[in-house]
Amino acid sequence: MDLGVLFTIIVGSIFINNFVFARFFGLCSFIGVSQKIESSVGMGLAVSFVMTLASSITWLIYTYLFVPFHMEYLNTVAFILVIAALVQFVELVMRKTVPNMFRMLGVFLPLITTNCAVLAVTLVNVQDKYNFIGASLNGLASAIGYSLALLLLAGIREQLVVSRIPKPFRGVAMAFMCGGLLALAFMGFNGMKI
Repeated sequence: MDLGVLFTIIVGSIFINNFVFARFFGLCSFIGVSQKIESSVGMGLAVSFVMTLASSITWLIYTYLFVPFHMEYLNTVAFILVIAALVQFVELVMRKTVPNMFRMLGVFLPLITTNCAVLAVTLVNVQDKYNFIGASLNGLASAIGYSLALLLLAGIREQLVVSRIPKPFRGVAMAFMCGGLLALAFMGFNGMKI
């Protein structure tokens, strides 16, 4: 792949086809974890690790196992198993190395397994017929886009805590409104020609 294609993958995955703002995947953890910047950073790093490695591993499995043996119909099940194994690894590492972050992320860390954004990036890699470098880069760039979305909303929500907001709009309602406004802002990238 030439540098122009790689640049297109990076910019497209982070801004134009952002999994949260353009495709609306991964909204559960997007809303649930984005209350504080610290937890958003932890979740962003965990999702980045899982999404990047899952993209690479699932591409290898699909290309060298499923395609030669005509077992493409198993890709979703196999991809979920790979993602689940990676999430278990992340959980074990976080529990031992950063127990405070592990407790802060709570139930959302094991839910990375069922985060549709992680599965979606692996399926997009197969559907768009990326090579290994393209698939890995798409996974990393998509994870950066997901982390950017988390950090943007967390920054806004931390400021909203000290703001005077009418009672019916506090909490999750305001998070959805802010997420919608961020999605509208990211729609401005759709007209970009790369």
